[in-house]
Amino acid sequence: TRDLVVREISDKWGRAQSISGPVLAIPYFEDNNSGKEIIKVPKILYILPEKLDINSQLNPEIRYRGTYKVIVYESVVHFNGVFILPELNNYGIIQEGVEWDKACLVFGISDMRGIQREIEIQWNEDVVTADPGILYPDVASSGFSSKVNLNPETNDYHFSLNLRLNGSENLYFTPVGKTTNVKITSPWSTPSFSGSFLPDNRTITDNGFEADWTILHLNRDFPQFWNDQTYRIDVSSFGVNLLFPVDEYQKSMRSAKYAIMFIALTYLIFLLLEVILKKRIHPVQYLLVSVALLLFYTLLLSLSEQIGFSLAYLISSLAIVSLVTAYSHSIFKSDRLTIIVSTSLIILYTFLFVILQMEDYSLLFGSIGLFIILGFVMYLSKKVDWYGHLNSDVSQNEINS
Repeated sequence: TRDLVVREISDKWGRAQSISGPVLAIPYFEDNNSGKEIIKVPKILYILPEKLDINSQLNPEIRYRGTYKVIVYESVVHFNGVFILPELNNYGIIQEGVEWDKACLVFGISDMRGIQREIEIQWNEDVVTADPGILYPDVASSGFSSKVNLNPETNDYHFSLNLRLNGSENLYFTPVGKTTNVKITSPWSTPSFSGSFLPDNRTITDNGFEADWTILHLNRDFPQFWNDQTYRIDVSSFGVNLLFPVDEYQKSMRSAKYAIMFIALTYLIFLLLEVILKKRIHPVQYLLVSVALLLFYTLLLSLSEQIGFSLAYLISSLAIVSLVTAYSHSIFKSDRLTIIVSTSLIILYTFLFVILQMEDYSLLFGSIGLFIILGFVMYLSKKVDWYGHLNSDVSQNEINS
């Protein structure tokens, strides 16, 4: 349900954004001799920037729908760079076949609904506007394009633009420059950097974060120029995810992974008491106890959405321990045995809570804890005559014979 709310809000505000570009696309014709006739075959030359600088400011906020919350953001992204046209002869292109007036600049944006203002691009001395849609879809599946003026006598073209973009949860960039420099700043204090590249430098404080990347063309798997192949440039994207400081759903899922272990250990406690004290416990009673233990996870999830994970864990564990303790008293009719069951459950739930708070050492601590529990169970069971009933039957048969 939380994920559904995230999708609904993201669809209206703007989804997770991934920006690819700019890419300069120049159409041209190539002569193809077919028998007696010369056929002009249309092709596209794709050129990537010689240098690309991206400076992004992320301003996140939390949107609520009932008890659920979603991270959205407004961003201001400034692009600045330069294109240097290659020697066309190196690609078998003659200038007479180039359609200079149809060249365009292509930007890929994953969710166009996030664009907030008209986009104007400074292209050398000209200012050009952006049109929706990708004229050449080999670059990206969605985005915008801008017709730009090219002059056969000019090789370098400087560009710059500001992009105001709404999105949700994360922002990614594709390193299309021969040298790509990206800087992201934000007041959000719990970022997660992911994608194909990690930042070269990052600073994270309670007041926000700042991160920067420098990516070379040698670090990616597509060239600076191409005209006869298709490359997926978005596979090299990188960026930042905006995470909540505490995710009660992740912790609830982690706790649920221990459900089988908890039921097994609780069964083992009841089984030992049944064998040692020769107190019969009906299978239905085992079943009711296991249902109570499973109910803990439903209580934990529903309460954590309202009051936070730690307090929800305390209330849920106290409720289930009290319920199982009261039921154990009705089974054993003994205060001492009831205290043993109650103490065992308190230790188990405390053990689980400590594991959930650990990130890097949860496996180590959990393994050591289970080892200690197993050793204690072995110690308690060492005096149990597991074949006592069978031995008594054998002895009675010997007497009768």
